[in-house]
Amino acid sequence: MRDLIVVGGGPVGLAVALGAARAGLDVAVVERRTGAIDKACGEGLMPGAITRLAALGVHPEGHPLTGIRYVDGDHRAEASFRSGVGLGVRRTTLHAALSEAAAAAGVVTLHRSVTHVDDAGDRVLVDGEPARYLVAADGLHSPVRRMLGLDQPRHRQRRYGQRCHFAAAPWTSFVEVHWAEVGEAYVTPVSEDQVGVAVLSESRRGFDDLLSCFPEIVDRLAGAAPTRVLGAGPLRQRSRRRSSGRVLLVGDAAGYVDALTGEGIAVGLAQASAAVAAVAADDPARYEASSRKLSRRHELLTQGLLGATAHPRLRRRLVPSAAALPWVFDSVVNQLAG
Repeated sequence: MRDLIVVGGGPVGLAVALGAARAGLDVAVVERRTGAIDKACGEGLMPGAITRLAALGVHPEGHPLTGIRYVDGDHRAEASFRSGVGLGVRRTTLHAALSEAAAAAGVVTLHRSVTHVDDAGDRVLVDGEPARYLVAADGLHSPVRRMLGLDQPRHRQRRYGQRCHFAAAPWTSFVEVHWAEVGEAYVTPVSEDQVGVAVLSESRRGFDDLLSCFPEIVDRLAGAAPTRVLGAGPLRQRSRRRSSGRVLLVGDAAGYVDALTGEGIAVGLAQASAAVAAVAADDPARYEASSRKLSRRHELLTQGLLGATAHPRLRRRLVPSAAALPWVFDSVVNQLAG
């Protein structure tokens, strides 16, 4: 019987598996998809995420990120990272780096879907296969979370994300967040000749239509060849609990507020470490509290910003206010960066 089965072979699930293998646990990953897995995300890793990846021996290639800049018309607010340099990394590059490290550590990946999860008291049965523990890292719309009845009703505010890459040299080492009435557009350098653009909005309009609401980005990318567009959402997902018996929910499967403040990967990596510690100690109850503590600051900041920007007047004042109070903006950015 294995010590741990991880359902979901994205970056957070692989981080759990890699950490577990290095802790001496017998672990396998169950993931129906093969190859490098892509996803619609901003692809900016804050310094804290780089530190956690380095602790796992993972050093993906990417473009250095030195801070965050908010843009709204003529208004600008920016803050540099004080705790180190971040990295713009293609999602497929990050996944490949973690996959290689996990395979080198002896982690087995089983390419199939999971249809049944049963709590048998002293073990959990995953489609009949016994394991001491299961970690669900199967994303925003986690099937395992749903199987266990841990889903909470969806929030009335539904936002969606779309992402595309453009063959253009980055014009800054900052992640730029452009604001408009329709939503936000994130520009992240991911290599010397490519930038990623992610648009977040409540509108279900197409990517090109939404991007037209950000004329500065459109001008910057004039003539640059785009890749295909990927989408995700609704972004807001909630779980009743983050653990149920011997099953632990990690990353987006544990609940997600919004991509507005970025760095879901950093929170997911921190939760991955906490999950491994709980399994290694044979104490799943400790994960519930530690997981919530790890994500509390990020969730509160994201919920607060979402609440404020839901009101048109406050939304229009956000970037001008951040520019007028640079020390506040700097403090918030560096809280998220760590």
